Amino acid sequence: MGSQHKGITPQEIEDTPDYSSEAVFRRNTLRPRSYYIPKTSLLLNGQWDFHYALSPLEAPEPVPAEPSRDDGWTTLQVPGHWQLQGHGIPHYTNVQFPIPVCPPYVPTENPTGSYRRTFHVPSSWESDSQLRLRFDGVDSAYHVWVNGVLIGYAQGSRNASEFDVSPYVDRNGPNEVFVRVYQWSDGTYIEDQDQWWLSGIFRDVHLIALPAKSRLEDWFLRTDLDGDYRNGTLHATVHVTTESAVAVKVTVSELPKNGGGEISSTEGTLTSNGKIELSIPIQSPHKWTAETPYLYRIDISLSKDGSEVQVVHLKTGFRKVELKNGLICVNGKAIKFSGVNRHDHHPRFGRAVPLDFIEKDLLLMKTHNINALRCSHYPSHPKLLDIADELGLWVIDEADLECHGFYDAIARPQDIPEEMDYEERKKLTFPPAAKYTSDNPSWKDAYLDRMVQMVQRDKNHASIIIWSLGNEAFYGQNQKAMYEYTKEFDPGRLVHYEGDPQAESADMYSFMYPPVAELIELSKTRGVNADGTFDKPVILCEYCHAMGNGPGWLEDYEEAFRTNPRLQGGFIWEWANHGLWKEDADGRKYYAYGGDFGDTPNDGAFVMDGLLYSTHKPTPGLLELKKVIQPLQLGVEGEEIVIRNLYDFVGLDHLTATYKVEEFGESATLLASGTLDLPEIAPGTSTNVPFPAAISSVLSQKEVHLTVFFHLRNTTSWAEAGHVIAWFQHQISKSEPVPLTSSLSRVSSQIFCEDIGAKTIINGHDFSFVFDRARGYLTSWTAGDEPLLEADPATGAALIPSFWRAPTDNDRALSLTYWKRFGVNTLTSQLRSSSITSTEDSVEITTIIFHTPPILSWGFLATTKYTISATGTLIVAVSLKPSGLAPKHVPRAGLNLRLPRRLDAVKWHGLGPGESYPDKQAAQHIGVWAVDSVAELQTPYEVPQENANRMATRWVSLSDARGSQSGGLRAIAGDAADWSANSERLFSFLATRHSAATLEAASHPCDLVEGAEDATILRLDAKVAGVGTDACGPGVREDLLVAVEDMSFSFVLEAV
Repeated sequence: MGSQHKGITPQEIEDTPDYSSEAVFRRNTLRPRSYYIPKTSLLLNGQWDFHYALSPLEAPEPVPAEPSRDDGWTTLQVPGHWQLQGHGIPHYTNVQFPIPVCPPYVPTENPTGSYRRTFHVPSSWESDSQLRLRFDGVDSAYHVWVNGVLIGYAQGSRNASEFDVSPYVDRNGPNEVFVRVYQWSDGTYIEDQDQWWLSGIFRDVHLIALPAKSRLEDWFLRTDLDGDYRNGTLHATVHVTTESAVAVKVTVSELPKNGGGEISSTEGTLTSNGKIELSIPIQSPHKWTAETPYLYRIDISLSKDGSEVQVVHLKTGFRKVELKNGLICVNGKAIKFSGVNRHDHHPRFGRAVPLDFIEKDLLLMKTHNINALRCSHYPSHPKLLDIADELGLWVIDEADLECHGFYDAIARPQDIPEEMDYEERKKLTFPPAAKYTSDNPSWKDAYLDRMVQMVQRDKNHASIIIWSLGNEAFYGQNQKAMYEYTKEFDPGRLVHYEGDPQAESADMYSFMYPPVAELIELSKTRGVNADGTFDKPVILCEYCHAMGNGPGWLEDYEEAFRTNPRLQGGFIWEWANHGLWKEDADGRKYYAYGGDFGDTPNDGAFVMDGLLYSTHKPTPGLLELKKVIQPLQLGVEGEEIVIRNLYDFVGLDHLTATYKVEEFGESATLLASGTLDLPEIAPGTSTNVPFPAAISSVLSQKEVHLTVFFHLRNTTSWAEAGHVIAWFQHQISKSEPVPLTSSLSRVSSQIFCEDIGAKTIINGHDFSFVFDRARGYLTSWTAGDEPLLEADPATGAALIPSFWRAPTDNDRALSLTYWKRFGVNTLTSQLRSSSITSTEDSVEITTIIFHTPPILSWGFLATTKYTISATGTLIVAVSLKPSGLAPKHVPRAGLNLRLPRRLDAVKWHGLGPGESYPDKQAAQHIGVWAVDSVAELQTPYEVPQENANRMATRWVSLSDARGSQSGGLRAIAGDAADWSANSERLFSFLATRHSAATLEAASHPCDLVEGAEDATILRLDAKVAGVGTDACGPGVREDLLVAVEDMSFSFVLEAV
């Protein structure tokens, strides 16, 4: 057993730790191979003994002994990270390194985790079988001992390593495996991905048994199609270890769900170690695409003297990937990516992600019309790719390589401002940054190893159509070497690398976050020949940064993809927030981000930038994306529905269409519904379908809308029949002016106006208004002894023009600083004049107030006219004129109202049910919506910020959620003559419990204490700004900003 074998030396290079040399990254590991775990395997996951030390020299020696808590030993769950199990702290950085930049050296304080456990070799295994110890992921470097013998070393956190432990194992008794894991290694410098730094054994550990004398070592399955993309050929390269003649057989069969029948097979022989090439022609196989993920079963068997020694069962799909006419084509057709970037992350387990959690991720992608996945920025859990093959996703598999932190090491000493043009910054920083590792020949083998490990592990997956050389690692000779290896080994796939701006070592031009106009210009100029042709396409490997309340711009990018064939789509950054669940001693519970664990340096909340919350539940951003990228482009021409099929490969036979015609007034009334007959619509073509006949009989003086839904006809592997793939809504008729309920039901009365001190009090039948004559504000409104509006403690006003809101994450990059520089958040008011006039049936108070910040001289001169009718209705008309050195734009323009807390139930006619902003509203549709509580309107962003706006509102009412029949408030837009730039008079509203200041000050949702504001805060806005993507990307589109200019608007408020 193990004691008779020496193993390897503690260090490969004398006086240099293995973890501090770029030349040492694998010792005594087996040749990388395709991921395959045979039945003869033992999963070693579970509780391991664990010891945590602050440096390698303080770690225990791997001598067999009973672990003792007195010696610092405890237990740890594998897979898992030690920082999430009470040892050390999680640490988040985006670009910057958390350690000094001295490659290949690492800090003396290098936390070290020692793992140990015992195992027994199953007695059912062949006694002479080869035994392998396999680690699928260990962060960041590790030595392995078996029964006290050092057998190997490996690094490359997201890559697998296998060790032949056959000579060291006692097959009849207990065995001990001891693993020493180092938090920092020279590999850290090329694993600087935008994620948490988390350490330990975080993927599966297996003991594997394979036949000793003759065995299948590896296999590479490729499929090819003929010139007509009709007939196919399966090519199999099979590596065999054998001491005598063996037969290798490859069989292609249908999967059991497709009948299971054998289609064809072939075989060959080998007499010694080597490889064999086998090919099987297949007539008209079903083709694999992300839209039609048809798989076949492949059996590779090894026989000796007529007896089967070993067999492996695989799945593959027939497809051909190529550049054709300068475009990425699969099976002869150009494709478009509607993709996302996905990290491995779980809110409690970090990168030790359970398989069912991964599967839910991919199911969510499919049900939200996502067709592509970039494994950012490392190979994912190996079984993710099985799921992608089955469900149908285009995959970019990316090497575990990023060294973005060298940028800061170069840029900070030179004080290069982030505001400088990005291309100019790149010229100053990227070449010297590349010299650290990417353009340094001493790192070539380490770089190549990361490409080899990924390609060899994942090479048999139909879903992978592109290999990526890594991410944000600048560009140099080592990327060139990676590209050359990949193209030589696997010419049937394309290669991506965004860091290569001229695509010298890539098969496509790839960009991150360019503005739409710049992207279109790049597609017309970058790599374009004199005759206008091009050899390579353009994709966005990252765009529409989905941080917080966002992303905006989705529609604009999608339109660019639809109208510019060379732009073959992109991948949203990113799939999910990376919050880690944290429970503080003071009782606060939240999903933590950078700095919450005392980690420094850190990049704060930049890790919370996903389409999913940390729980992996959809944010509004994912719902918006689903609508924008739906595979049907829908519209109306005359009385026909225009349907354009945006699928690349399939018609619409798999869909059914239903419609409904609704009338919207105080409630929604269904006027008609039914199904639509869909004709055959080939991919990329359009057809017009007549309106449903029922529409012609609709007569209504109210607003009427047609909504059409396209559903799955049958249940698929990723969704039930009836799942909505696409929809659109079309307005059939507009409504007559919205009536005031008070004009129909409230009693008209004489109005009494009285000045008492600095107050003006206006009374009528069952209502009372109080104005502050000294400041020109309405301070209260009571109807039927119930308060409707009350004074805000900060301003003293119950209703006031306002231009401020809480910032979003996207505002913080530029807009927030800009707005605060102009004091938009600190506007004060100066009453310039006021007047009051009365008639028999109304009182009109007009104020002129200058809203202006301290220190500065600009402001809005607001002329506000309050008209109170004999029925108690209040009309507020505002005219704004900016003056002085004013900002070019503000967050919003409208009114702030403070209502009693009891007004909690909300009902409205407009876009819903979710939030909407000018550049983020596609997923919402017109309806009459209602919630029982203001709390239900809020979007629970994990970093509190502006949220919950509803656009295109016709009317909104707030009432007592306890069921009171009176004492509510209703708002509609005022007369068209009072609106300067919105002829439709559609407005936005927002109802909340939290002031803008409260939201801005909160770090986490638990900081938003319920009841801190003993009121309902209502916003009625004529204009609101879009959200953009300025946290990392273009800001708000200029026409969707709220320009500082003359404007006017009015609202009618009534008690209900």
